[in-house]
Amino acid sequence: MENRTDLFLQEVRECLTENILPYWLRLKDPRGGFYGEVAADGTVQYDAPRGVILNARLIWTFAAAYKALGNTEYLVAAMHARDWFLEHFCDHKWGGVYWSVSAEGERQDTKKQLYAQGFAIYGLSELYKATKDDGALKEAINLYRVVETYFADAENGGYVEALARDFSPLEDMSLSAHDINADKTMNSHLHVLEAYANLYQVWPDEELRGRIVALLEIIGTRVMAPSGHLQLYFRNDWTVLPGGVSYGHDIETSWLAMECAFATRDLDVVSRVRPWALAMGKAGNEGLFADGSMRYEKLLDGTYDDSRQWWVQAETVVGNLWLWKYHGDAAAADRALAAWAYIREHLVDTVAGEWWWSILPDGSPDLSQPKAGFWKCPYHNSRMCLQALSLFE
Repeated sequence: MENRTDLFLQEVRECLTENILPYWLRLKDPRGGFYGEVAADGTVQYDAPRGVILNARLIWTFAAAYKALGNTEYLVAAMHARDWFLEHFCDHKWGGVYWSVSAEGERQDTKKQLYAQGFAIYGLSELYKATKDDGALKEAINLYRVVETYFADAENGGYVEALARDFSPLEDMSLSAHDINADKTMNSHLHVLEAYANLYQVWPDEELRGRIVALLEIIGTRVMAPSGHLQLYFRNDWTVLPGGVSYGHDIETSWLAMECAFATRDLDVVSRVRPWALAMGKAGNEGLFADGSMRYEKLLDGTYDDSRQWWVQAETVVGNLWLWKYHGDAAAADRALAAWAYIREHLVDTVAGEWWWSILPDGSPDLSQPKAGFWKCPYHNSRMCLQALSLFE
């Protein structure tokens, strides 16, 4: 009789190779790049603008999948995404990457969001891991230097949230309609940390290592509250701005911070981060429901958004697997399997492929949100599958 672990690994591998990645392969634009949006009903918006986050994450996803699974179709897709990305998203005059371009690759929103620079570094460094593509590594290093030159706050530590195309100050630095206009955010610092750690694995520069350690310290001493929950928004001097509780970010950061600490190959750094990671993991799991799913967030007024967003459920699986493997929390394995069971039964679209954006409190998929778009990408769910497979190697 097949044990629970073998069945879980078989299911996540099949989800990755038969549900998620084939869906995105179908969105390759033969003219270059990938289509920018697909509605919940499957309608492809061929002329939709293309966002930098989706496209950087596509490079990462297919490069990581090729590295793990060896399917050359994934390599071709990663290079296809890379070519269009480097030509159209990279600002060849000022440096950095734009927020969005048209379907034809013409500049649209030219702001330089810190979050976007991070994901460009993340995707391109992963491509180098998979292919030893020197051009991808060179561009990732260039983007790292852009971040350190223009975004770094030498006085207060950390990084400013966004700048104009020419790196002059911006009045509105908000990352999305969901976010407030803040000088610094948890979200951007987390993903710059993730990007820097990925780059360090292929470019072991000592200055870069120092930035990783400094970012980990910011996460543990500035961003994390005594409760273990993450504070979301800050002024330049790290004064906390009002924000709710993001359970998905709590659980995601709990394992990502540990992974980034491991990347430094320094026992002292890992020992420093470990209790923070455990506290964040416990705080994130406060959002769990009895069916294994995780609520989205707690709002400022004390009410909850109980939708089960795709990325939060994926991070719940990974975060709890890390709590089980690296923190000795035996019950976390059951929580991870319960979260996966919820995903499999409710979020995975077994007919058209990919996952729904979220499941509403009434149990129905949220059909108002796209299957693919500026924020709906194959990063969280593909990474969940790859993490699960690698944790049991």
